[in-house]
Amino acid sequence: MGRGRLRIYLGAAPGVGKTYAMLAEAHRRAERGTDVVAGFVEHHGRERTLELVDGLEVVPRRELEHRDAVFTEMDLDAVLARRPQVALVDELAHSNVPGSRNEKRWQDIEELLAAGVDVISTVNIQHLESLGDVVEGITGVRQRETVPDEVVRRADQIELVDMSPQALRRRLAHGNVYTPEKIDAALSNYFRPGNLTALRELALLWTADRVDEYLLSYRAEQGIEGTWQARERIVVGLTGGPEGATLIRRAARIAARGSGGELLAVHITRSDGLAGAGSPQALIEQRALVESLGGSFHTVLGDDPAAGLLDFARGVNATQVVLGTSRRRAWQYIYGPGVGATVTRDCGDIDVHTVTHEHAAKGRGRVPVRRITDLGRTRRVAGWLIGVAGQLLLALVLTHVHGFGASTDMLLFLTVTVCAALVGGLLPAIASALVGSSALNYYFTPPLHTFTISEPQNVLAVGIFTAVGIAVASVVDLAARRTHQAARSQAEAQTLSALAGTVLRGAPTGEGVLTALLDQVRETFQQDSAALLERADERSPWRCAAGSGPRPPARPEQADVDVPVGDNLALVLAGRVLPAEDRRLLGAFAAQAAVLLERRRLAGEAAAARREAEGNRIRTALLAAVSHDLRTPLAGIKAAVSSLRSDDVEWDEADEAELLAGIESGADRLDHLINNLLDMSRLQTGTVTPLIRETDLDEVVPFALGGVPSAAVRLDVPESLPMIHADPGLLERALANLVENAVKYSPEGVKVLVKADALDPAGGRGSVELRIVDRGPGVPEEAKERIFAPFQRYGDAPRGAGVGLGLAVARGFVEAMAGTVTAEDTPGGGMTMVVSLPAVSRGPDPAGGPAPGAAVRAARP
Repeated sequence: MGRGRLRIYLGAAPGVGKTYAMLAEAHRRAERGTDVVAGFVEHHGRERTLELVDGLEVVPRRELEHRDAVFTEMDLDAVLARRPQVALVDELAHSNVPGSRNEKRWQDIEELLAAGVDVISTVNIQHLESLGDVVEGITGVRQRETVPDEVVRRADQIELVDMSPQALRRRLAHGNVYTPEKIDAALSNYFRPGNLTALRELALLWTADRVDEYLLSYRAEQGIEGTWQARERIVVGLTGGPEGATLIRRAARIAARGSGGELLAVHITRSDGLAGAGSPQALIEQRALVESLGGSFHTVLGDDPAAGLLDFARGVNATQVVLGTSRRRAWQYIYGPGVGATVTRDCGDIDVHTVTHEHAAKGRGRVPVRRITDLGRTRRVAGWLIGVAGQLLLALVLTHVHGFGASTDMLLFLTVTVCAALVGGLLPAIASALVGSSALNYYFTPPLHTFTISEPQNVLAVGIFTAVGIAVASVVDLAARRTHQAARSQAEAQTLSALAGTVLRGAPTGEGVLTALLDQVRETFQQDSAALLERADERSPWRCAAGSGPRPPARPEQADVDVPVGDNLALVLAGRVLPAEDRRLLGAFAAQAAVLLERRRLAGEAAAARREAEGNRIRTALLAAVSHDLRTPLAGIKAAVSSLRSDDVEWDEADEAELLAGIESGADRLDHLINNLLDMSRLQTGTVTPLIRETDLDEVVPFALGGVPSAAVRLDVPESLPMIHADPGLLERALANLVENAVKYSPEGVKVLVKADALDPAGGRGSVELRIVDRGPGVPEEAKERIFAPFQRYGDAPRGAGVGLGLAVARGFVEAMAGTVTAEDTPGGGMTMVVSLPAVSRGPDPAGGPAPGAAVRAARP
């Protein structure tokens, strides 16, 4: 049996009608005679959804128990045993209850598909794994249930279920999505018009990309090479010349004319890896410009730029190509029509825009190629000696040795020329060929000892020798230069690889990496110092953003080497002037330094934004606390006071005492809540200043337990414990919050254990560990840090139980005293709060007396 087919209804937001559409499709198929069952449908109590479930066969759910609660999940085995033609499985991204066969529901669906069952499922755009960070940035909510994008992409059919933000908000307001008590909160938070619009755009763009993939696949399968203008795609060809920025901006304007236009920049580089006429630094800047305009940059290998550009354009189904007017001078067209003319001639149904610019017809401005490889002075002198003196010496030897013949003499002279080319380069080799031909003419061509040649064939022979000598010298020199270029390219590649490693291994904020990069620049180019200078604008002074080495240049004018990166950023070096061929590699360093600087700036802005978001979250939570948690005890106090002052009722002493006790209890709650709010405010503003002194836990723990019933706590604090360094007032408040939290979650009749132990008590700087042990429901491992955040309530804690500041205040106070608070699982169930504080040393002091802590303890009765 073949694999089943998967159909997914992709929703732009919750409530758009994915499940409704799935059920409607199920009824259509059932009416056509298809065997359809509902494996799992989450109706959320919505009446219209429940109406569509009627009439479908529903597979009973499987019940699973977890943490003393019963949950229901899809019974995968029952669906497999039933083996329908089509199974409805709602909520593709759902996480199954622990104890299920698979961790995620999409894994259950994979089993059904493998068994040959067609599946119809649903998922919202915010649950796609790759969009988690984007959705969190839009809505402020992190989606914990996600599905890998590839699972959704593999679906045989994806249907977008869309609705305008206004219509969806009306649906919510009418009670068609959530229950009445949740409507106001949903409309003012997650379902704000801006959020819904952004989520809708995400869903539309993701679906459009999926359609593009299908279209490209279909065109490839059918062998369609023509352009289908389903969406405007603008390809701009770049050479790395100065006109690149003009072409990019022009292409971006063309792409922006229509909705959904796409900008792609492409640079054709030679397949032999040798540099062309373009500037690598210009290409780096042009890549950054393309990406800043929302486009993408591509590099394609090809020896024919026109063919490579058209192949790329057809491959991405481009509709228009943007090129610049050629920088060739008029006489240079004798070599061919040029890339622009060739592309225009062969473009077919792709529109071509030729954009004029200020550099048109002014020449390409190529950097002259150095014909002589920098072989060093010693090798050049040796080459000249071999080429000139070697030929004369060979002629002298051959005049005394007879019998080799003219052909052998020529080969010997040619060998000397080749040796001169290998050692000294092209010029010594050419000189060697000319000297050798002259020696052949003078010593071995009749009439001898004259430069006159009597035989025409000898004229031809000497001429051929000279031409062959120069040709061989050129070939050998070209090979030597190519070898030198290859070695240099390999060294540059290794340097760039090390550069990339330095950047990738660095901290996300860029701290320390920028200095390491400048150190690497100094070492690579053997400079004394290096610096990255920046300024706000052209009228502002330069400022050193990062430096390396002694006395780095403060301005570009003071540097031996200056590499500008844009208008307001420059990499400067001091030490020696670099040759022109080193500037390309230095440009890569400068570009990476600019990226790192920008990364550091963005990291700082992101940190500031996170702090602001945290402040906003705390303010929002504080408003919620004031609106409910503070109002509740106030309402109780107001009701009790009003009752006492009422003239309509005669209260007896017992009733009055009960009402007064309620007033006192409410006031105590208010006092506790306000104290926690004030403490958190002090912690947030950094104004907590602990008064550290030697403290005994015996003095602090009993006062910390004053707010809980004595029968609810069991104390185990040995008298032999060393004293600790702490602020007694802050420690008491911290322990009180921890104990009250433990008592609140402990089962009825089970005491909370408060136990203290000394760690490393034999000497040195040990610590005292205080454990508050409860037998409550406990906390999952992933939530153990989250419970210490402000305004956090775990699980189903009632709102009247507090504002969720107790643990945050406790940890803040303990950390202010150089201690730690951590949460651990209690063996057998529950949670243990571990407070660790530095102990007073119990070893003898330098004078030989007892430690101060020991003296204090001994003095107490």
